[in-house]
Amino acid sequence: MDLVVSAKIRPLAGETVLGESFKTVPGGKGANQAVAAARLGAEVSMIGCVGDDHYGKEIMKNFQQNGVNIDHVEPVTGVKSGTAHIILAEGDNSIIVVKGANDYVTPSFVKKAEKIIALSDIVLIQQEIPEETVEFVGQICQKFDIPLLLNPAPAREISKKVVEAASFITPNEHEASILFKDLSQKEILKKFPNKLFITEGKAGVRYFDGNQERLVLSYPVQVVDTTGAGDTFNAAFAVALAEGMNLEQGLRFANRAASLSVTKFGAQGGMPTRAEVERSV
Repeated sequence: MDLVVSAKIRPLAGETVLGESFKTVPGGKGANQAVAAARLGAEVSMIGCVGDDHYGKEIMKNFQQNGVNIDHVEPVTGVKSGTAHIILAEGDNSIIVVKGANDYVTPSFVKKAEKIIALSDIVLIQQEIPEETVEFVGQICQKFDIPLLLNPAPAREISKKVVEAASFITPNEHEASILFKDLSQKEILKKFPNKLFITEGKAGVRYFDGNQERLVLSYPVQVVDTTGAGDTFNAAFAVALAEGMNLEQGLRFANRAASLSVTKFGAQGGMPTRAEVERSV
């Protein structure tokens, strides 16, 4: 659950400022990506855990309202749901995540959902779950030859096994510098042609196509709230790849969906439907 406060300025260490509003809205990277993909027309199954608290019930209800299959989402007894504590200020966001029930998304938990993974066109995963689980999902995807799109956020070093298992990796600039500490951005991109896609916010997304570095431009919009833009991008990119779009088409589709997502409040509040994306072309 996202706990969102908005203010004109972001407080410095030890400083108190007056906020303008406070809201609670369903969030979480995996949940955001699942909802965004469903709104864009995909058949989506979520694998994850919630707490046995009020937030957990609201999260499950929100999935159902957005057409996300929750057969593999389970409440964990005596555990709180994950929360994100978000400050909106100065045209951007700062976020602290408390993982809560997300830590219970273990390899043994995911193993129970192996059949649905094997039937998927693509698997989209992020890093608000244990590191060993991400690696395990990569092994399952390799076993069944299922493309894996890794959104490596929150940023942490990832193993060589995970990098090899992922078909597509989508860090932002900050995350890329953490993942590949000893390389420049140009070196990173050249090392992973058509696999590594570095998002640059309103500038677009950059990758190396095997011959040259390419920047796929984003779309100018009036920004209300940037929370969830990256999740919308990743979901839309996954949907596009699952539908057979080529990389350029998929990245343009993802950029368009992400640009629309920042025009409304909340991570999921602005996530567009397929019709909205197609009308904006």
